[in-house]
Amino acid sequence: MKENTKKEPENSENKGIKDKAKELLDKAEDFLDEKMEEAKKSKAFESISEALDKAEDFIEDKIEDIKQSGAKEKLETFADKTEDKAKDTLSRLKDLGRKLADKTADKLEDIAENIKKKTGEEEKPGNS
Repeated sequence: MKENTKKEPENSENKGIKDKAKELLDKAEDFLDEKMEEAKKSKAFESISEALDKAEDFIEDKIEDIKQSGAKEKLETFADKTEDKAKDTLSRLKDLGRKLADKTADKLEDIAENIKKKTGEEEKPGNS
């Protein structure tokens, strides 16, 4: 079966517009490339490039200084010492708590014995 489709003739006007648009884009691209090259040759661009290079060098130097100063190791050592001191303090507090608990228990036993003695002594005179 044959299909009845008509091929539309290519519109020369559309083709012309596409070509003109492509030509215009090419000119714009060339213009931008030319202006970019001019900007790269300008004093301002050169100054900015130098400033960025100096800033980059400065930052790299400071990073290297920090690495060489051993700040990381110093902080790790400080953290380790702090942890050890905290463990020691906690251990001392636990020991102190045990001693206080023992002393409190001893005092309570003394008080209980005193109460027993007093109540035992009071009963004796009344029984005689």
